[in-house]
Amino acid sequence: MKKNFFIKIFSIYLFLTSVGMSVQSNYFEKGIKLFQKKKFNESKILFERDLVFNPKNEKSYLYLAKIFDERDNDEELETNLKNVLLLDPQNDEAIYMLTLLKIQQSDYDQAKELINRFTLFCKSFCSKKNEIQEKFEKLIPENVKTDN
Repeated sequence: MKKNFFIKIFSIYLFLTSVGMSVQSNYFEKGIKLFQKKKFNESKILFERDLVFNPKNEKSYLYLAKIFDERDNDEELETNLKNVLLLDPQNDEAIYMLTLLKIQQSDYDQAKELINRFTLFCKSFCSKKNEIQEKFEKLIPENVKTDN
């Protein structure tokens, strides 16, 4: 009798766990659909929910960064990009976005370091290398330009 009871409890646990897993995975997918429709507030909530269940989902952090980029919230943008890079140090889209932010903030040293890193790891964003380099050239201090 106890054996049947434990089997029933275990079966219920497996069922509830599988239902919970399907809900968790839907947050990210629904968030992308809303993001594509430019419903940033709603998609932000879904990406944050996804991170509650899957804190290592670098894609949710990347989409949150894109949302904060749209809202011109540089602090949250940078935080989320750094989270992406903690989880995947070779994510070229995150490196690209962070490089643009550092150029915008006139952070010469960080921008230079990120450009070097971008060059090493670019996969899908390699076509953006010239754009970054041109923006960086405008940032280079005059004394550094003359030293080269």
